[in-house]
Amino acid sequence: MSSVEKKCEPFYLRPSPRKTSAEIISEARRSLRTICTQRPFTPRDDQRQLFGKASSRSSEGRPPSTFSLHARNFEESDSRPGSGKRLSPLEHKPRLPAPPDDDLDSSPALPKPPADPLQIRRAGGARARLFKSGSLAGLPPVKRPEESIKRQSSDPSSAGTSSPVLSRNRNPLLTDPASAEKSQTGGLSKAACEKTVPRRPASERYSSGTVCAGDVGTLVTVAVGTQAKTEELRRGEVKDELGESVYWDTQVLPLLQELESVPQDAADSVEHLCSICERLHCILGEGDLLGRKGKRRAALLRTLFQLIDVGSDQLNLQLAKVILALSVSGNNLLNICKLIFKISRSENNDVLFQNNSIIDSLLSVLHSEDVLSVGEAVLYCMGTLKFLSGNRSLLRMLVGKGSVAALLHLSGRLCRAATPGDAHFAIAGHILVQLTATLRNLADLPESRPAFLSNGGLPELCLVLQQHSGDKDVCTNIARIFSKLTSYNVCCTALTNIPECYGLFLELLRKHQKKQDLVVRIVFTLGNLTAKNNEARERLWAEEGSLDTLLGLFLLYHQMDAAAPAPRTPGGTAEGQRPDHRPPSGVEDVLIKLIRVLANLSIHPTVGSTLASNTQCVELLLKVLEHKAIDDCEELVINAAAAINNLSFYQEESSAVRASALSIAHLMLKLLLSRNMDGMLEATRVFGNLSQSKVVRDFIVQNKVHQFVVTLLDSKNQDVCFSACGVLINLTADKGRRAILQEEGVVQKLLDCLRDFGPGDWQLAGLVCQTLWNCSEDGVALCFSEQETHAALQLLALYSDEELLQQWNISEDMREFHRACWELEFIPVAQRLRNRIQSQVNLLEPLTTPS
Repeated sequence: MSSVEKKCEPFYLRPSPRKTSAEIISEARRSLRTICTQRPFTPRDDQRQLFGKASSRSSEGRPPSTFSLHARNFEESDSRPGSGKRLSPLEHKPRLPAPPDDDLDSSPALPKPPADPLQIRRAGGARARLFKSGSLAGLPPVKRPEESIKRQSSDPSSAGTSSPVLSRNRNPLLTDPASAEKSQTGGLSKAACEKTVPRRPASERYSSGTVCAGDVGTLVTVAVGTQAKTEELRRGEVKDELGESVYWDTQVLPLLQELESVPQDAADSVEHLCSICERLHCILGEGDLLGRKGKRRAALLRTLFQLIDVGSDQLNLQLAKVILALSVSGNNLLNICKLIFKISRSENNDVLFQNNSIIDSLLSVLHSEDVLSVGEAVLYCMGTLKFLSGNRSLLRMLVGKGSVAALLHLSGRLCRAATPGDAHFAIAGHILVQLTATLRNLADLPESRPAFLSNGGLPELCLVLQQHSGDKDVCTNIARIFSKLTSYNVCCTALTNIPECYGLFLELLRKHQKKQDLVVRIVFTLGNLTAKNNEARERLWAEEGSLDTLLGLFLLYHQMDAAAPAPRTPGGTAEGQRPDHRPPSGVEDVLIKLIRVLANLSIHPTVGSTLASNTQCVELLLKVLEHKAIDDCEELVINAAAAINNLSFYQEESSAVRASALSIAHLMLKLLLSRNMDGMLEATRVFGNLSQSKVVRDFIVQNKVHQFVVTLLDSKNQDVCFSACGVLINLTADKGRRAILQEEGVVQKLLDCLRDFGPGDWQLAGLVCQTLWNCSEDGVALCFSEQETHAALQLLALYSDEELLQQWNISEDMREFHRACWELEFIPVAQRLRNRIQSQVNLLEPLTTPS
């Protein structure tokens, strides 16, 4: 053996001082692993209610889910139309003082007050009735609007006796200067005016805000311009009103009459009424009569309200669509939203919403200017959307209509409009329960994720969480949204980059630590954040009280689990079959997710070293392994073993894992004997780290664990063989253990592993070569048979050929990584092993060559 080979030492499974990228990956595979787990199960509500059975709200302080509605519940006061067009008011109302003595006679004519309204009504006749507010009677014969306007302008008789509206607005300054002068003095003579109104100095007159005689000309100009504008608008109103009347009589009124004439007891009456309502909605839209500007809106709504008593859900949806399009408000808006909510409570009615555009009307209600002034209506509107989002087809329809952006925008408005302590804070919380529950359903669809990200959904939901941290229902819904979204990398990264979220989640865990459905989802989200991002691990760990919060929860739920009665595994199983495992309880599920967070945190070197030295953390993990059987709760036991494996990577003097190495070894032995493949794999990984200690290696040999580990090389599973090699490489480092392993046929099994997995897993191939190197420390001839020697040389020569490397069937995206692993993980140790075997074979050849 050469001097170089004499200096070579056995390989140990321990971190090297200098790490390449491939070595870091290899090291992580050997020791540190993130843990995957299923998202917490969300039970489906068996009944559609505003607040489900699990709600933390008392039944007394929340709006009802059941009620009755009839036509009498709607108010006709809302039916009054708006006042139409209005002139902009003047900024001030000037008063005209008495003119000065020296220019009283030359002053221009002053404005004349309006004529007596009683005289206008007497003079107007039939034409006055035409413009009477709210009147539906006395309409002129139906004519085209342009014909009516032409007749009015060309009639010479009407030019002398104009309509009340026009005569009331005639400019008195242009018709009667004398009367204007008289009106300015209130009917007094010029002399009486001089005695009544004393003359004041000019400075006082101009500073008082009144208009003196010198400004009357300016006032007259303004008045004439205003009067002309008013008269022009009045003519426009007359034309619009005539046009609306014609459209009403020819298009709308026949449909209303048809609605009233349909016999309600006929078999097809509902279908007929729905068809009429659909046509009515189109006609109103074409005539620009939707909203609140229709003059005969009262009669229209009155007819629609009466049809609600027909009692058909299909008809009521059609009616609701038309009524909402007429911009009802107040109690009518609330009742119509309640009516739609009542219809949506039955899943059988979901098909009605699919065939109706009522969803657009509901989304428009959410855009009310002052959302809290119609808060209860918005609440029932949101309750309807929540129910509909439980239907997969309607859910896709909601996403397509931009509901995610609308709901996120509404949540922001609610947070800004109602802060804790405000009178509207309670109703805002009720709305947010429905809103976040709807977003929770929307988050199920992959196509909704871009909308959450592009509309700032994650920061917005964090703001809601912060403001409503005491509302368990809101917090639970948002936690469900996060648990769904963070299952995907892009959303997980977006939440990771919100620094405030870590402290917020810890605060919620402290505040609601016994609310299991909230805690399990927050912990699951934290596990997702810390699974692949080292920065997330640092931020969570840096939050004040983070370790105390996590370990406090661990202790609390472990005590709750220990106090719970032992569960029974359902059903029996035939001999040799694996028993049917029951799903974990709520407490167990919290522990599963919580241990996952600790295991993921321990991947960070600083955090992992601290956790490994924390006696309470290690003891709690060991208690789980002591008191839980893998057949009772498989995922909990495996997660605890994986956390121990990550912590056992840190072998500092202060490590609590190192101090409890023998206790852990006994627990891992129990796991090896469970015959659960996942459990055996985790136990083997732990032994791979703990076997660096001589005490643990002695334990392995004394309890014949080495026999079991050698057998695992036949598993044909790459991960199992990798973990088994991790134990064997440490056992073969001891000179006294090599003979025992050779008796178990370890060399041949290692060569089989190299042959089976080498080309596809160079990390495993390198680890096999390291184990073979340790086995050959006492001499190749002592541990290798002649057949094994030649097989080893052939495999090492084959796998070291770079030209043959190009022939392996590897995808392009993995080719670079595969080559790096081959160069860094396999070639160095393979060449050393090949040289050792070849040199010793060369020394033996003369002795075996025949003379």
